[in-house]
Amino acid sequence: MNPSIEACSTKAASGDAPPSVQKDALPSAEQPRLAVFTTLFPHAGEPTAGLFVRERMFRVGQKIPLVVVAPRPWFPAQRLIRFWWPHYRPPAPKWEMQQGFDVYRPRFLAVPGLFRGLDGLLMALGCYPAMRRLKRQFRYSIIDAHFAYPEGYAATLLGRWLQTPVSITLRGTEVPMSRTSRRKPICVALQQASRVFAVSNSLRELAVDLGADVFKIAVVANGVDTEKFQPVPRHEARQALGIDNDAKVLITVGGLTERKGFHRVIELLPRLRELFPNIMYLIVGGGSAAGDWRERLQQIAYDLNVEGHVRFLGTIAPEKLKVPLSAADVFVLPTTNEGWANVILESMACATPVVATDVGGNREIVSSAALGFIVPFGNTESLYRALVDALTRDWDARLMVDYARANTWDKRVKVLVSELHEMGT
Repeated sequence: MNPSIEACSTKAASGDAPPSVQKDALPSAEQPRLAVFTTLFPHAGEPTAGLFVRERMFRVGQKIPLVVVAPRPWFPAQRLIRFWWPHYRPPAPKWEMQQGFDVYRPRFLAVPGLFRGLDGLLMALGCYPAMRRLKRQFRYSIIDAHFAYPEGYAATLLGRWLQTPVSITLRGTEVPMSRTSRRKPICVALQQASRVFAVSNSLRELAVDLGADVFKIAVVANGVDTEKFQPVPRHEARQALGIDNDAKVLITVGGLTERKGFHRVIELLPRLRELFPNIMYLIVGGGSAAGDWRERLQQIAYDLNVEGHVRFLGTIAPEKLKVPLSAADVFVLPTTNEGWANVILESMACATPVVATDVGGNREIVSSAALGFIVPFGNTESLYRALVDALTRDWDARLMVDYARANTWDKRVKVLVSELHEMGT
């Protein structure tokens, strides 16, 4: 079994609430209880979707009782679309237990390409019965939404109907959405939420620009698990992957979508190969509902005659990522948009420096030239020069590892739990 699928700990779906929820005791007056509300959450059909949400909130769940509500978009003919687009809305169980936490997936009407401006309202209406039942059985005291739209907007409607305070965590999708017709419902959601969490200062500034009260915004970045991500001796990591010790190795980790920018690195390989004849580019990730660019990326590499210098490693379980990250000389993320890219800290925890575009929270993570380089998005020459510099520089591995260890999950969760306690009492 794929380790990333196995990690979901999926049990049989059930239309009824599990006994653990139905028999739950009344909450104490001082202990908040969360209904985590997010469409992006892993399951067997999408084992890597929302891993960063689960990592963060299940750690919070060690301190505060929580249940997960992960709404699923639905419309009657969506099965037909999977004949042409296999990754489109893969089936998911209505209920499962993951790592000891209940995960519910009520569905809501969402017609692709049509009425997307109604997603927030339709999500709230579709989830209302499940949220009302959980309010009675689990007795959550906070609806904790992730992403401002459609989840955040839907959560504020549910919060009004169920008389429950709402927190919204901004994770980066709000940046492009704020330039579209969805800006207005995002503004409404942020203004109505009791608390807004941003994973980076850049998202905090966006929230203020969208009308959120500055005094109810807290920046709580994501952290890194330094037990899971730690350096593997480079020769061992390369031996495990069949890579020569004298090769120059780049790596990128993420979904195979246009947004991540893998093609921008492949397009530079002919020039990089002139300086580093044995260069290798490792791509870790797979297709998702957002798209699958693997064939297109393979075609670009073939057209540029560098297909022998690009290796697609597929999806790798988080606990095994330290091997390819440690095997690389440089991690590169030429992405269009990010909120807080966890994988940058994970790379540093494996003693691998970073080259990333100046978007979202990337500059906040790569805060020093001793950790890597930040380049303007869309500037091909700057990206090329940064990669050449990074591949030829002597890096202080210990400094990078120490930096990652100063940004562990324990520190982030402590702040988040404190904020939720203040909000829920």
